[in-house]
Amino acid sequence: MDILGIEYVEFYVEDAREAAHTWCATYGFRDGGTFRSRDGEPGVQSLLVQQGDIDLVLTTSTVPGHPAYDYVARHGDGVGVIAFAVADVQEAFEEAVRRGADVVTAPSGTVAPEIRGFGDVVHRFVPRGPEAGPGRAADLLQEIDHVAVCLPAGALRPTTDFYRKVLDFEQIFEEYVEVGGQAMDSTVVQSRSGGATFTLIEPDTTKEPGQIAGFLDAHDGAGVQHLAFRTDDITEAVPALQARGVEFLTTPSAYYDALADRLGELHHRVPTLRDLNILVDRDHWGDVFQIFARSEHPRRTYFSEIIDRHGAKTFGSGNIKALYQAVERQAENTAVAGS
Repeated sequence: MDILGIEYVEFYVEDAREAAHTWCATYGFRDGGTFRSRDGEPGVQSLLVQQGDIDLVLTTSTVPGHPAYDYVARHGDGVGVIAFAVADVQEAFEEAVRRGADVVTAPSGTVAPEIRGFGDVVHRFVPRGPEAGPGRAADLLQEIDHVAVCLPAGALRPTTDFYRKVLDFEQIFEEYVEVGGQAMDSTVVQSRSGGATFTLIEPDTTKEPGQIAGFLDAHDGAGVQHLAFRTDDITEAVPALQARGVEFLTTPSAYYDALADRLGELHHRVPTLRDLNILVDRDHWGDVFQIFARSEHPRRTYFSEIIDRHGAKTFGSGNIKALYQAVERQAENTAVAGS
């Protein structure tokens, strides 16, 4: 089985129209009109927003028992469906089931098949859509680089095995990160095409509770913590997004003091990175630049990431720790402001 890529991500939201407006106003997505994943569903509204090769679907339901309604009631707004593009929908579904996938929705007419992913998130098998046209190729954000998933303690290995054994992903990275008295364990799995990448994270419960445990409590279980959107030039993307109202997490100035000595020559200048609070690290293949947006979710669960790769295929250990610390600072500042 080869997962060609992530065709779209579907958010279950309280108000699809408001969510679509927010994505367009802040991140520069364009209105793609009405989206129908299932025909003829009463009390359901699905809207599509697009940018580069990124398609986001925003779905609202007023019908108890509908997946979108039940998801929002439990978790608030968040990712409910990650649709995989495959060459043959029926064949991919049958192969996944043969390998042990739990069926959520069997294929029937225009209804796409779905299997259980993690928590209340499902994977839907769909045909590959058309590539982005010339206009979308020039967009600020190009594609979904990876999906970050928070898992309860003890679920990391079974979830990694699910992607490897059921969906034929490869594990390409693993990291144990300890920050102060907190710690988390993570793996990165990727489809063989390279088109779908998941960062899977669980808290170390032998340590103090941290942001991963905080997400699991606020979200009420496993879920998507963030989507990372790849851009061709993060030093252009960040100011452009800030001008649209996106707020990014800050990094202490001391982080940048030894950056040039630690990593040598970089694609982007250190003073620019410092001014914009952009983090940088390196793997065996090149550099990766990253920054987290401040969560605007009422529960402080979902947020977005902007990432810029120059040769790097994985994630540098230093960035993982620095990004973790940035989210912790936001949590601490939010707690102080609310006290």
